[in-house]
Amino acid sequence: MSHNINFNNITGRHSFFSVKEKAWHKLGQVVSDYPTSAEAIKYAGLDYEVIKSPLICQGAAMGINANGEIVDQISITVPDNFATLRTDTNTVLGVVGKDYRIVQNKDAFSFFDDLVQDRNDIHYETAGAIGNGERIFVTAKLPDYIKVGKDDIIEKYLFLTTTHDGSGSITAAFTPVRVVCQNTLNAAMRKLSNVVRIKHTSNVKQRLEQAHKIMGISNKLSDQLEGTFNSWAKVRITDGEVKRLIEMALAPNKETIDKIQRGNYDDVSTQYKNQCNDAFRYAMISDTQQLETTKGTLYGAYNSITGYFQNVHKYSDCEQKTKSIIYGGTASTKTQIAFNICDSFHTGGDQILKLN
Repeated sequence: MSHNINFNNITGRHSFFSVKEKAWHKLGQVVSDYPTSAEAIKYAGLDYEVIKSPLICQGAAMGINANGEIVDQISITVPDNFATLRTDTNTVLGVVGKDYRIVQNKDAFSFFDDLVQDRNDIHYETAGAIGNGERIFVTAKLPDYIKVGKDDIIEKYLFLTTTHDGSGSITAAFTPVRVVCQNTLNAAMRKLSNVVRIKHTSNVKQRLEQAHKIMGISNKLSDQLEGTFNSWAKVRITDGEVKRLIEMALAPNKETIDKIQRGNYDDVSTQYKNQCNDAFRYAMISDTQQLETTKGTLYGAYNSITGYFQNVHKYSDCEQKTKSIIYGGTASTKTQIAFNICDSFHTGGDQILKLN
């Protein structure tokens, strides 16, 4: 699986760090203790700044300058366009407009630090840069956790990424992660979104307001998810119903759902059937599915979908996996469908998983 982690030719190091665990693809730095934001920036190789530089186009081999003089070559400044430049390596990261506002890497960490009163409550676990440094990411663990049953723990994380090439907004996501198998358990409940996006034209005050917003979202989602998952852990579900949940959640379209509900499995694609078989196998034999909270329960059925996308499904690279699971890609969409089905099943909609 490709990593695309930035390699800094000046320092001779990959721009990535993690705490205690092996670094991504065994690249980057592993540290033993949670760092401060200032330390994390250095460990991850993110201690560089980005500037906007006028975009200059070299003209023809012969030309006339503004004074009417013949010159060998002329330079033309492209109006209202700028190159974003990484100052430590003089690498051009992208082309942006005049209204584009650079968010320095240190500002991304300040976003996290401003979320809690005591900065010691923010535990930076990973951070790094992609490509030439045009995209950076930070993962931090929040204090407290969600508890399902007696000892099924879900830790609370914030994940932030921003770009320096004009390709996207600052994006921060609240991401619950089930400790026993490192499954992300995202769920957009009651119109609450687990993702906040901030345009690069925003000022500092607006960014801080957004920081408070996402903290409020994470707290609300935490409380709701703990109650929901504990309720689901008490609801029994048959193996056949788990299989039907998987089939409905992974279905590429409504036509496929109609076919499986009529029992017309010969008319669905082999790829789809293989995905369903892989997910069902995970649901039945994975060690993480044998706990009191998951074995034969609705909560376990939901975990079979999240676990499939986290631990079984194949992705082209690590960046694609992150996008798919956290930022509204296929995995995020399918797990949300599974969440909605489980929620309906729990509230009395047993017919939703009706078998042939």
